[in-house]
Amino acid sequence: MDNGIVRTTTAPGPVGAYPHARRVGNLLFLSGIGPRDAATNAIPGNRHDADGTLVAHDITAQTHAVFANVRAVLEASGARWEDLVDVTVYLTDMAGDFKAYNAVWAEYFPEIDTAPCRTTLGIDALPTPIAIELKCVAALPSPSP
Repeated sequence: MDNGIVRTTTAPGPVGAYPHARRVGNLLFLSGIGPRDAATNAIPGNRHDADGTLVAHDITAQTHAVFANVRAVLEASGARWEDLVDVTVYLTDMAGDFKAYNAVWAEYFPEIDTAPCRTTLGIDALPTPIAIELKCVAALPSPSP
């Protein structure tokens, strides 16, 4: 981390010209993070036909993967899962995916009193063929003098 900028090879690279995260004071702002694999760039749970056209996705697999990627960026930033205070979730199929996504959320955040705040939005598309993306904010301890 340099000047509050966080980049890591343990999470998939950003699809644009931006860092994985930026620390400002005691707040850590994560850029939108999807479920792509950091090593291969593969998208877990995507199924393609013989022509390579995406025909289906597995929101459960993608939700577990996106949470792993968020954790990787948090750890690269010196933060912990428990430091998350606000999460915005983007789903490309709200009607079809919300129930399964919400069940996975409950596995990672079983206690409402310690879970971050959350907003879930249904959107038409994301920049890559993923079904979920998270935008997170974490509150960190004060930097050491």
